[in-house]
Amino acid sequence: MLKVEDLNVHYGAIHAIHGVSLEVHEGEIVSLIGANGAGKTTVLQTITGLIKSTSGSAVLDENDLFAIEPPKIVKLGMAHVPEGRRIFSQMTVAENLEMGAFIRNDNDGIEKDMDDIYGYFPRLKERAKQLAGTLSGGEQQMLAIGRALMSKPRILLMDEPSMGLSPLLVKEIFAIIKELNKKGMTILLVEQNAKMALSIANRAYVLETGNMVMSGDAKEMLQNDKVRKAYLGA
Repeated sequence: MLKVEDLNVHYGAIHAIHGVSLEVHEGEIVSLIGANGAGKTTVLQTITGLIKSTSGSAVLDENDLFAIEPPKIVKLGMAHVPEGRRIFSQMTVAENLEMGAFIRNDNDGIEKDMDDIYGYFPRLKERAKQLAGTLSGGEQQMLAIGRALMSKPRILLMDEPSMGLSPLLVKEIFAIIKELNKKGMTILLVEQNAKMALSIANRAYVLETGNMVMSGDAKEMLQNDKVRKAYLGA
């Protein structure tokens, strides 16, 4: 479904991403793990057109993502839940969700999907008229996920959804990710909480200082000595 090949990214003279390749098949959860500063966010932002690559390719189905502007990438069925949530803090919860549907014109469908989002996240329904900037960190993360889902994506790119959340909220967010996948959503998950990410993924990649150093079955990686020592505190 998504294929990235030999991706290179520079920030001026700094070579941030070195020939990274990865694949995400339809219906999978694929985790991209690595230490802070490894380049995980840069990979996602390059795939979705927020950062320009130096070389390499990213293809969604048969569409060259590097030849398409970010709004049109959303229309192809890819949505990005960014690191740090990036909600519209001066807009209400409901208005944020409506912004997620900016590419759509099926008003009946939009209303139904908002109801579905409120089903996933009942707290958002309780706060529908509240300014998004006044939500707790966990509620803002729920809103960022809900806003992305309002574009009706086929593949969801999630960047550090557990960042800054309590252990209880982390479990809640990951349970929702699993539920979305069960309902057919393909997910590329960037996550510093390697144990949680590997526990729900089908496959995984390990990124170190811009280099892809390992890939394979996620459950096997949970038992891998190198991964356990580097990322699982074992």
